[in-house]
Amino acid sequence: MLEDGYCRRFSYLRLSITDVCNFRCVYCLPDGYQCETDREFLTLKEIANTISAFAGLGTTKVRLTGGEPSLRRDLPDIIALAATTSGISQVAITTNGFKLPQLVDQWSAAGLTSLNVSIDSLDPRQFHAITGQDKLHTILDGVYKALGLGLKTKVNAVLLKPCGEGQLKNFLHWLKDTPVTLRLIELMQTGDNLSFFKLNHVSALPIKMQLLQQGWVQVLRDKTSGPAEEFSHPDYAGRIGLIMPYHSGFCDSCNRLRVSAVGKLHLCLFAEQGMDLRPVLSTGSIADIQQHLIGLMPQKKISHQLESGLTGATQHFSMLGG
Repeated sequence: MLEDGYCRRFSYLRLSITDVCNFRCVYCLPDGYQCETDREFLTLKEIANTISAFAGLGTTKVRLTGGEPSLRRDLPDIIALAATTSGISQVAITTNGFKLPQLVDQWSAAGLTSLNVSIDSLDPRQFHAITGQDKLHTILDGVYKALGLGLKTKVNAVLLKPCGEGQLKNFLHWLKDTPVTLRLIELMQTGDNLSFFKLNHVSALPIKMQLLQQGWVQVLRDKTSGPAEEFSHPDYAGRIGLIMPYHSGFCDSCNRLRVSAVGKLHLCLFAEQGMDLRPVLSTGSIADIQQHLIGLMPQKKISHQLESGLTGATQHFSMLGG
């Protein structure tokens, strides 16, 4: 398996297939998408080589991210490619859900096993203010359709100070009868959001204490799970996960690597730079790609340095999909 110098093994690949997004979320792209790359995104052949190389080195889960991955018309083909790669048992996507009701059938048929949908508020006006899109009801319809198809579904919500206690209260009411996992994510500083971060960041630790006091119980992670601390309650159909990157020990169980839409390996979401895989992806054999990946692993650091304000090459999350 791929292993770094701290004995961490990597069974989870987050593969961005585009950095384009059609939302204008206040914490990511408040001014909308700006073309900052050559936009020569990975081809199907390069994607196939990437997934095959990682699978041969112990990766079992692939998450397709963006930007917004559904803006690629060949997304069903990419899902099918990942799902039929030997060794890959889980294929997930992270989406803003703007066309979820129309597309989720295709994704499921292609082999998708789970999806994460970004919903920062259940208040339609607040959702519109955060995302720049009046699409909440459409996205919720898509979530219910995904659940009806048997897809494991998570909802991502960024914690923002202006949302206050109402954000959690509304979600708790919804989770009573809705079998999704809500993931509350602490706002993270990136290269271009420092002022927004200082005004809007709130810690998830008080929420953790509140959940424990209300009878929620922390559940164990499996080896391909993300960094969320997840909680369940017997009176709720849904679960809650907390992602707290500023909490001590967050990086200890890191199990994922990232490849950008233009073929750069990022050993951390906040690494100082991505390392170009494109030459070997397009011309090398699977074995060549694997040897190249193995050779890069010693460069992975023990932890990010967010607490020191060092955000590396990540200017905004559309670059890598979080």
